[in-house]
Amino acid sequence: MPKSGGAQVAVAPKYLRRGKVKEVFEVSPTELEFRFTNDISVFDKHIPSEIPHKGETLARTAAHWFDVCERLGVPHHFRGLAGPTAMRVRRVQVVPQPRTLGPHPKNYLVPLELIVRYYLAGSMWDRVKSGKVGPKELGFPAGKALEYGMPLPEPHFEVTTKLEPVDRLLDFPEALELAAIDRATLDGIRETILKIDAAMQTEIGPRGLLHVDGKKEFAIDAEGVPMVVDTFGTADEDRFWDQDAYGRGRQVDFSKEFVRQHYRQTGYYDALTAAREAHAPEPPIPPLPPLLVDEVSRLYTTVFQRLTGEPFQPQPAAE
Repeated sequence: MPKSGGAQVAVAPKYLRRGKVKEVFEVSPTELEFRFTNDISVFDKHIPSEIPHKGETLARTAAHWFDVCERLGVPHHFRGLAGPTAMRVRRVQVVPQPRTLGPHPKNYLVPLELIVRYYLAGSMWDRVKSGKVGPKELGFPAGKALEYGMPLPEPHFEVTTKLEPVDRLLDFPEALELAAIDRATLDGIRETILKIDAAMQTEIGPRGLLHVDGKKEFAIDAEGVPMVVDTFGTADEDRFWDQDAYGRGRQVDFSKEFVRQHYRQTGYYDALTAAREAHAPEPPIPPLPPLLVDEVSRLYTTVFQRLTGEPFQPQPAAE
């Protein structure tokens, strides 16, 4: 740290950029600080509403799952919480085309979102309804009647873009080329995700939750080893259902799907999809009604408690 009059002076983290729900600050050449806001987004659109306590639940839930990664021996970028809404992480290079870093790039963000689905839900159900995906693509026999919420015969692994304005589904050759990795590395990442997800389900099962699907992000570290980065296992990245309700034939969501459904029911999602398919200007997303804001806030604190097993009590901000 710089010195003044013989005393050490703390240097405030330097603001770098803002993402959908967090701000990124530079702590040092090797470390970043993520500060989680109460913002919320769906369908790659930032909603003009703030959700009380959301940022704190995301930061603390992510820290919980990185502790699980540590116990599993899974490499990750997490270094610790820096307050109730902030975490310190190892820094990597962020470039849209990693191959520009050289023939064997290291210490960079893999520009992909890696998704594993265990039940038929979400955007996959949209693709099934539209006829874009059939039973065979999901591991079922040809002609199998598909129903929302049914368990998949095996985990379904898929990849989308990460650094584009709107996430785009990729086939595996496209993903390998974009991310500058080989198939063995991608297969290893998939196995790591399955290992983490198995540990998650083992932990949340006794608290009455089913892990339906989720996305994770990875980087290649300075030694060329994949490590888990960003956050995962929260109500933003993953979908959870109530186990008892599922046993009775109902899918009760504990995830951001609750918010997505609001915009589907109001017709906004259909209008947005039509605009994107026509390459037309996208309609602005309206704010959430105040009563729904309160309900979504309760959802996030409830999910925190059921995922971590801890009561949610807001913590004072770090000085």
